[in-house]
Amino acid sequence: MATLQKIRTRGGVLVAIIIGLALFAFILGDLFQSGSSIMRKNQLEVGSIDGESVQYPEFQSKVEELGEIYKSNTGQTQLDEQTWVQVREQVWQELIRDKVMGKVYNKIGLGVTSEELFDMLQGANPHPIVQQIFTNPETGQFERGAVVNFLKNLETGVSPEQRSYWLFLEKQILSERLQSKYNNMISKGLYITNQEAQQNLEAQNRVVDIEYVGMRHSVIPDSAVQVTPKDLSDFYELHKENYKEEKTRGIEYIVFEVTPSTADFVNSEKWINDIKEEFASTTENVQFVNSNSDVSFNDTWYKPSMMSDSLSAWIGRGARVNDVYGPYLENNSYKLTKVHASEMMPDSVQARHILLRVNSAQEVDSVMAQAENLKGMIEKGSDFAALARQYSTDTGSALNGGDLGWFGRGMMVKPFEDAAFSNKVNEVKVVTSQFGIHIVQTTRLSPLTRQIQFATMERTVTPGTRTYQDTYARAGKFASDKSTKAQFDKGVEEEKLTKSTALLRENDITIMGLENPRPLVRAAFDAKEGYILKNTDGSTIFELGNSFVIAVLASATEEGIAPLENVKSRVELAVLKEKKAQLLAERMKKAAGGKTDMYAVATELGSQVSISSDLSFNSVTLPDFGTEPAVIGSAVALEPNVIGGPIEGNNGVFLVKVTSSKERGDTNVEAEKQRLQQGFFNRASMQAFEMQKNAVKVEDKRPKFF
Repeated sequence: MATLQKIRTRGGVLVAIIIGLALFAFILGDLFQSGSSIMRKNQLEVGSIDGESVQYPEFQSKVEELGEIYKSNTGQTQLDEQTWVQVREQVWQELIRDKVMGKVYNKIGLGVTSEELFDMLQGANPHPIVQQIFTNPETGQFERGAVVNFLKNLETGVSPEQRSYWLFLEKQILSERLQSKYNNMISKGLYITNQEAQQNLEAQNRVVDIEYVGMRHSVIPDSAVQVTPKDLSDFYELHKENYKEEKTRGIEYIVFEVTPSTADFVNSEKWINDIKEEFASTTENVQFVNSNSDVSFNDTWYKPSMMSDSLSAWIGRGARVNDVYGPYLENNSYKLTKVHASEMMPDSVQARHILLRVNSAQEVDSVMAQAENLKGMIEKGSDFAALARQYSTDTGSALNGGDLGWFGRGMMVKPFEDAAFSNKVNEVKVVTSQFGIHIVQTTRLSPLTRQIQFATMERTVTPGTRTYQDTYARAGKFASDKSTKAQFDKGVEEEKLTKSTALLRENDITIMGLENPRPLVRAAFDAKEGYILKNTDGSTIFELGNSFVIAVLASATEEGIAPLENVKSRVELAVLKEKKAQLLAERMKKAAGGKTDMYAVATELGSQVSISSDLSFNSVTLPDFGTEPAVIGSAVALEPNVIGGPIEGNNGVFLVKVTSSKERGDTNVEAEKQRLQQGFFNRASMQAFEMQKNAVKVEDKRPKFF
């Protein structure tokens, strides 16, 4: 079933899910049978959504499934921790959406019928995903028969991984259709009247030029404003929602970094010296380097200008093939560099190609035979450019007869580059790359220059066991008699250590400068404020990469509205700003009274006039003052030649005068109506889910596990 190649390539690795889940089930089964109390249901709870528990096995199976799909779609065999974090977050958000919206759909009787599913999979209106998978690459046409054939064989005629991937796609298609239906229901309740569209269009069409005087809050000194406890309390009560806080932990920590000692440098230098004779005598440079060096063989060709000064000077003194330079220390590594090869070659070439795409493993032989046939035709005198225009699937270069222009090393995929640079002028070769099979002809060469290929033995200087032990002992000595923040701070001061700080959220995976700090983050949320953190074995020393870390919990904030005492400084700044704005407004109102000359007002205020042109309701910034939408909105609505204000903005208080206004020519009310309606629909679609989600309790316990 050649049409299933896309499913094979995308879904093949899903077999790993089955193995992983089977192993996990085996472990869980053994623990449950043993009656171990640690496996009680609440201890396996990753979270709860609207009172419904999410258990670790359910969550992890979905993570593994999506992780394998990530690998398949990206061509990776392993995912880094950052990607796994993204996968877990995506699974969690999908669980929330499924469980929250599932109840909503059930309540209103929303579903997808078998007839609809049939239509999306193999009917007259196939889903775009289905169309993509079952489109014939040669004809570009969707093959409904291939879908039907695949579904007939879904139970027994396809591999388990293909079946798993297909079922995953079905679920995504169903979820998308349900969401689309729900959004369509919402859209039916949204309507923009012609009058609303007309008013909005008129507002958008008005463009004004203005003069304005802006006075920043800072022109009034803090000492001129009195802030009472009642002022703070009143402001806080009115603006409580502005002081919502996340659950966070503030830590202070010191790092004992494990760095190579003098003995480690001596050991690495001895190793490189001991191997020099054997390296110099070997004739298998590539194999020797790959077997013994910390860094694999690099087949780059170097001109003297690309080498270090010392290496270039050594080559200039007449170094020949198999001569060895070193050992020398560079970038914390001891190195031996051997001349592996020396050739006269071009810096760049001009080449052209015909690319034949291979769509399946079964096609390789036939496509290769076609390539060899074309190569023979070219060597017998056929027009390369004409053949490229007729046969090449690289449409960009085919229009130019296959010509790729001039290029240097490192600009093309390696098999192609090797052929182009090793060819003589007009020589033709057939090579294979990830893009297909190429017929390559080199048409021009740059002047030949001497270039060198090196074989380099490298021994990176890394901390040895003794160095780790010594560093751990230093950390242990510091931690041995300390359990509180006071003791921690005293020790840091006495030993003149550098203390760092970090504000953590439960799901954080990074702390700047620390490697894989999740154990430290989890410990911070289990610790008591004012005490040193402990890891799972009770130790106060965290081993994070090449560092030993000791940390103390300096502060703890719980989720919710912060008490006034915790945000008093922020409230005080806001009250100061408000009171200063009131004083400025009084002063500016008095100065502007009865005047129409903005420059006279500015002189009285000891300020200056600024000018801004072509402002509309879409404008958001004022020169010298930044983002000021409220000021601009008020200005656009003013009558010309009247001083308006005072207007309180983000960064000060303003007086504004419209010096001229004009109307744009856009009068398409229907287009504006459609634009507004689409904007409302987009916002409503997102806000509807957020509203449903906010109406239920969601408890996230993932930090216990990850």
